[in-house]
Amino acid sequence: MNAPNASGWKPGTPVTVDHSMEGPPTVTGNRALMLEEPLIFELAGTTTTGVDLPQSAAGGSNRLGGFERSEPIGLPGLSEPETVRHYTRLSRQNYAIDLGLFPLGSCTMKHNPRLNEKVARLPGFADCHPLAPTQTVQGALGVIHELGEWLKSLTGMPAVAMSPKAGAHGELCGILAIRAALEARGDARKVVLCPESAHGTNPATAAFAGYEVEDIPANADGRVDFDALEARLGPDIAAVMITNPNTCGLFERDFRRIADAVHAAGGLVYCDGANFNAIVGRVRPGDLGVDAMHINLHKTFSTPHGGGGPGSGPVVFSEALAPFAPLPFVEQLEDGSFHLVEEETAQEHHASTFGRMTAFHGQMGMFTRALAYILSHGADGLKQVAEDAVLNANYILRSLEDVLAAPFAHSGHCMHEALFGDEGFGGGLTTLDLAKGLIDEGFHPMTMYFPLVVHGAMLVEPTETESKASLDQFITALRSVAQRAKAGDQTLKSAPHYAPRRRLDETQAARKPVLAWQDPPATSQAPAGTPSRSERGGR
Repeated sequence: MNAPNASGWKPGTPVTVDHSMEGPPTVTGNRALMLEEPLIFELAGTTTTGVDLPQSAAGGSNRLGGFERSEPIGLPGLSEPETVRHYTRLSRQNYAIDLGLFPLGSCTMKHNPRLNEKVARLPGFADCHPLAPTQTVQGALGVIHELGEWLKSLTGMPAVAMSPKAGAHGELCGILAIRAALEARGDARKVVLCPESAHGTNPATAAFAGYEVEDIPANADGRVDFDALEARLGPDIAAVMITNPNTCGLFERDFRRIADAVHAAGGLVYCDGANFNAIVGRVRPGDLGVDAMHINLHKTFSTPHGGGGPGSGPVVFSEALAPFAPLPFVEQLEDGSFHLVEEETAQEHHASTFGRMTAFHGQMGMFTRALAYILSHGADGLKQVAEDAVLNANYILRSLEDVLAAPFAHSGHCMHEALFGDEGFGGGLTTLDLAKGLIDEGFHPMTMYFPLVVHGAMLVEPTETESKASLDQFITALRSVAQRAKAGDQTLKSAPHYAPRRRLDETQAARKPVLAWQDPPATSQAPAGTPSRSERGGR
């Protein structure tokens, strides 16, 4: 464990950083290929255009019927090369999974094979219309059905709803099915229990569905306090929502015991499956007593992640909840063809459904990517995905626990992510300062200040797609910044120093965001109080 890694770092060896690399200023503001890019409105005014158009005949007729534009459109006028260059230069300021390790915890930001992207763009999938007659989209329905069968097999659950379009959407789907099941037996329960180690969307979903939410504390090992949960169970408890593996990066060892206790009290069990990547192929949630669980296809099963979508959150159901699953769903007929069970046919054999989650069936591109990923790996490959993800997370945990507080390192092996805290930082430095310093090292920061059970929490999830060399490089960088934080290095207070923008006033940005361009006043001098470019976040 004390051997040097691929980056030359040996555990316990101090790492020094040279802060004298800023150099002299440049006329353009550019630093070689680190380009100082203005806003698009600063590149061209709103009175110019990048296209030459002939003057229209004065007094000529048009076909706009009184809908002519009454004032300037207010868009910048750039030529095509200028526009392409602007957005290309901006793209260079973005961090991406194709640039380096993306350590966001509980988010599973892993490489997505390009083969799956190619499959998603095949004609017939990419241009599949949701209103196309079912007989013309048999291949697409076949993909949805086969993927659903895989998800049922991997989770040990008898039913699946493919239509939810995100993880939180899937959570709502599961909770609505739980409510429908309780109402069907005339049992109007009002409370959902959410452990402190659950994802923040869990209590939000329960509240959105009309339930009262109560917290269940974590024990000293970072897992659900079973005694506290058992003491709260009663005739008013509708369900418990548990994230497993949880947000402390730990597997809930008492899950089966918890499920049995909840069921004995008349409640149902929802499992947040966002961290399924850590157990896929190794654990079937159905065997643990789960009644409903969403699966983030855009995390575990290869979909471009981030930027507001696209996402997909299918939900698997136990026998107790299967009759209440939403419409529509794909059904295979005896002749091998497929059709959609909709409201018109649901009364025949799915009369207890709680209704629809969305207008159409789901995200076709997500389904094709996920099925391609599953078929490429096979059952044994999916099992290795989980094993490698857990191995990588434990490598990070054990490589950093001597320089970063690791509050649950004593709890045994972590699962998909390593959890650290800010205990021991000197000079008033915080987790935010460490994260800004990590940007200078060329890495996107990890998830910060979550879960709330750890002060100054830092969650790191490397996933299975990182090599040992890339892990060693990240560990070396994080060790360096952690050592500076413990030593009270005040240069971290002004980090990042080498990013395209200096540290922003995040409080002001959150409370008084400026989201739209406004033309400056038409005067020769900017009015008092107008922020300069550097004050808005420039160099």
